[in-house]
Amino acid sequence: MRGVLGGRWRRVASQIGRSVAVWGVSTVTMLVLAGILPDFQLQSADGDSATTIAVTAAFGAGAFGLLSALVWPVLVRLLLLVPALVLGLLVFFLNGALLLVALRLNPAERGAVDPETAVVVAAAMSAVASATGAALAVRDDDAYRRRLYRLSARRRRPLPGPVSPGTVFVQLDGVGHDVLTGAMAKGLMPTAARWLGDGPPGAPGAEPTHRLTPWRTDWSSQTGASQLGILHGSTFDVPAFRWYEKDHQEVVVSNRPTSAAELQRRAVERTGDGGLLTFDGASRGNLFSGGADEQALVLSIATRRRSRENRSRAGYFAYFSDPANAVRTALSFVAEVCREIGQSTRARTSKVRPRVARGGLYPFVRAFATVVERDVVVAAVMGDMLAGRTAVYADLVAYDEVAHHSGPMSCDAEKVLARLDRALALIEKVAEHAPRPYRIVVLSDHGQSPGETFRARYGLTLADLVRAGCGLPVPRRAGRTRSGAEARAAVRAALRRPVEEEPGQRRPDRRSEPIVLASGNLGLVSFPDVHHRMSKEEIDARHPALLPTLANHPGIGFLLVRSERHGGVVLGAYGAEIPVDELDADPGPLAAFGPGAADAVRRTHSFPHTADIMVNSFHDPADGEVLAFEEQIGSHGGLGGAQAKPFLLSPIVLSDPVDDGEALVGAEHVHRVLRRWLRETDGPQVPIEDEPSERAA
Repeated sequence: MRGVLGGRWRRVASQIGRSVAVWGVSTVTMLVLAGILPDFQLQSADGDSATTIAVTAAFGAGAFGLLSALVWPVLVRLLLLVPALVLGLLVFFLNGALLLVALRLNPAERGAVDPETAVVVAAAMSAVASATGAALAVRDDDAYRRRLYRLSARRRRPLPGPVSPGTVFVQLDGVGHDVLTGAMAKGLMPTAARWLGDGPPGAPGAEPTHRLTPWRTDWSSQTGASQLGILHGSTFDVPAFRWYEKDHQEVVVSNRPTSAAELQRRAVERTGDGGLLTFDGASRGNLFSGGADEQALVLSIATRRRSRENRSRAGYFAYFSDPANAVRTALSFVAEVCREIGQSTRARTSKVRPRVARGGLYPFVRAFATVVERDVVVAAVMGDMLAGRTAVYADLVAYDEVAHHSGPMSCDAEKVLARLDRALALIEKVAEHAPRPYRIVVLSDHGQSPGETFRARYGLTLADLVRAGCGLPVPRRAGRTRSGAEARAAVRAALRRPVEEEPGQRRPDRRSEPIVLASGNLGLVSFPDVHHRMSKEEIDARHPALLPTLANHPGIGFLLVRSERHGGVVLGAYGAEIPVDELDADPGPLAAFGPGAADAVRRTHSFPHTADIMVNSFHDPADGEVLAFEEQIGSHGGLGGAQAKPFLLSPIVLSDPVDDGEALVGAEHVHRVLRRWLRETDGPQVPIEDEPSERAA
């Protein structure tokens, strides 16, 4: 008993000591700022002694610290109706207001600051206090654990019954298997390399703790299909990132909140269960919920009634409840914007090829993806682990966004990989302080393939080529097809702005005109005035030149169309026409796309909402190049190159994902593996049998 009491008193004394130290550093910071900033005074107009000024600074620093600890969380709670990114800006003004109040509380009525200067002073003091607290706590495990609780805005929950291991799934969006191995070989991702036993011989952690397994996507190699399959077990009837549904006369876009909600509803209805995270799970930064009880930054619930909308954005408010978080993230945000402007300027002046425009709002979208989304999602995962959640799935979109515009193997993208590795190291560190052991699984949803845009190489878009084949007028100057990168939808959701449709996605005024949509290097052509999927024979009768124009264009790899005679056919240059049932014996134009291409095409052909014409771009197997129909020099969404080869990095204590000798093919297969692992750790009690037969259709 005496030892227990002694340890408790030592912890109390240590906490008091750290608080006094932070107070002291904050006081010194306030004194320094008062000496530097002309509009910040800590003395009366007649002047005061050094002792009086120091006492004024100490009182102001103490009052500001108390207000930040007690009043700030209440202010954040009252601002739940404010868009999340607006809150990030309000943080600075509210923090400055707290400083003004703290100075007014001084009974000696000394200390004055202009409101705009108060914002700067409050931000600096919050940052210094946070850094000081972190430095003092890092040597004390108990203090470090408490600090993590504060940073993640979570409280530990009592865990019922025996404690079993939890599982954290971290999705590195768009990071292909070969990109990961290359980054580890270059020393950019030491945490991942250490897990695979690639550390220095004899060094701690040199023995492997994880295994690396590649897997292959379906034809639609993009987040909408892959994450829906991973979290909800079904990719059926998801032919692309965006597609036109004739029965609903609407364009479905995977990163539009209403579309994401509908896709999730269909998957749940098809599979008959809520998803991967139905038992004590948390979903962070994803397009879909996975059936989790705890959801934040999840796109599929962003359009529901206000209580759920607030729930979807709760991660932002939890993160910004500590003003030091806002200061740190804001400074990193500004630095990232400047970094992008510098990198794009250097690429433009050096005439780097291929290259796409990176102006306008893109620097801010990139900074959101690489800084704000990363910081908030990682903090949410930390909180889930410290709260002892059984299963957590989080998506980090930073690499995917940068690689779209800079290239998947560019220096810009490699720097993002290094920062993502540091996020993995932090999650690993937090696991040491969690109330249960955690197994960390890292995976990707797809890779990216390099290459020019179709427009840059040929001077026209896919929509222009389709119009020419239909005998319709083509604009003299080709228009741009905007990128459909995931981060843009996340920004709009955070700002409560709807995801806008591109002009080519709206219902055309003339119903006979085709709708042409792009998903990376996959194009979809639909004729909205025909209410069924048109056949080759019908298309030839209406537009005799269209299919030959597309199939023989050097930028097109192959087409898929329905056939009244063969059920479905793949078309290529020089009159190649292979029935889908004969692709194994004669792959024809699919030969350049490697193993599995025929199966992927056949499966997509069976979907009810497959477009009238499915268009896959040219692919060069020698360098993995494809031609994106969007404004991207790193693209994904179709067949060809590294985009179809993501990875699964899993602890070796879990069963081998391919121990049955069957290669990992498709997100649905990955879903079944993850469910099996959750069962092995006594996690969510969900069945692992095959899904309903319609999923295999």
